[in-house]
Amino acid sequence: MVHVRHPRTAAWAAAAVLILVPAAAGCSDDNGGGSKATPTPSATAPPSSSAPAANGPADPAAAKAEIEKNWTTFFDPKATTDAKVKVLENGALLRPLLAAFSGDKNAAQTSVKVTAVQFTSPTDATVTYDLLVGGAPALPGSKGTAIYQDQTWKVSVKTLCALVKLSGNAAAPGC
Repeated sequence: MVHVRHPRTAAWAAAAVLILVPAAAGCSDDNGGGSKATPTPSATAPPSSSAPAANGPADPAAAKAEIEKNWTTFFDPKATTDAKVKVLENGALLRPLLAAFSGDKNAAQTSVKVTAVQFTSPTDATVTYDLLVGGAPALPGSKGTAIYQDQTWKVSVKTLCALVKLSGNAAAPGC
């Protein structure tokens, strides 16, 4: 079992999994979509919700299941670049970076477990997740966002950039 004692190390592993480095100019959210998300550990995660917000998706249970599946895919070190592109907001812009970092040793140890989804609109959700390194929680209770784009619930670019910022790389282009 791996114990991660340094949040910065965990954040670097997260950034490696998220496949974003300072040269990632394609990280910006051109359409202004999504909401700011900073992965912040919390003592207790809110309960998982499949009930729609006042203006949530028509089928919140199906949306929640898709978000969990797509976040798991995005953080799966065995997932192909094509699979990750499909579940990342504006993923096609980051294809070269996803491919370039697919063999990163930190990425091979990192995964995610979604613990809660709360819809804030028909196309936005707050996602609570545990970032795991070597199967052990490295950033438990982190918060991010999912965006409904091209009829798919995706990991938001803002979540990706928030993890990069947490890693100490605040000057990453596009973030």
